[in-house]
Amino acid sequence: MREHNLTEQRETLCRICHLLYDRGHAVGHDGNVSLRVGEDRLLITPSGVCKGRMEPDMLVVCGLDGAVLEGERYPSSEIAMHLEVYRQRPDVGAVVHAHPPAATAFAVCRKPLTRAYLIETVSGLGEVPVAPFAMPSTREVPECIRPYVTGHSALLLANHGALTWGRDLWEAFDRMEILEQTAKIYAQVQLLGGGVELTAEEQARLLSLSGRYQRLAGRREPEEGGTHETV
Repeated sequence: MREHNLTEQRETLCRICHLLYDRGHAVGHDGNVSLRVGEDRLLITPSGVCKGRMEPDMLVVCGLDGAVLEGERYPSSEIAMHLEVYRQRPDVGAVVHAHPPAATAFAVCRKPLTRAYLIETVSGLGEVPVAPFAMPSTREVPECIRPYVTGHSALLLANHGALTWGRDLWEAFDRMEILEQTAKIYAQVQLLGGGVELTAEEQARLLSLSGRYQRLAGRREPEEGGTHETV
């Protein structure tokens, strides 16, 4: 059963990689993706492979100490960044790092996405801070993101790209998509001279609805009938 699940997990992770490439969030050897496949094991993309050409047998299984447990390739050189998220957040099941153009432009300008402009950002993504610059593939990277992991679900990496995490691969990927869309809209808002933020009361009301939206995103129970309440 474990091997069967791991096969499916490999395929899903590769599908996420292909979507990142197709959306233009990762080109060349950009980006890396990982998935927790056990209490102390993770599946991660290898170094030096285009995400659009990722195949299941290329993926590497590592322990939370970074040691390779399965696979013929070297794990991503950014594995320490992923490990930092998993160590701090036991609730996180997947991590996505990519270089989506609009979000990365904000990272280059070192401008956080913290304005409460969008309903979807307030209720689904939260504030997105910018971590200080760190030399890629060094211990500086996990050290620079450490202060931000616990209280956020997405992060801009100064002059580098973006990092998102979630309960599973799809949530982590969706947050990368929302982050990029948010950055595009914020850029347009700035061109128009600035926007009108949601009030604190409006934000609180949105957050109070999060549990309801999570329920509606799941399967409908038969006894609920064919209708549901509206906001």
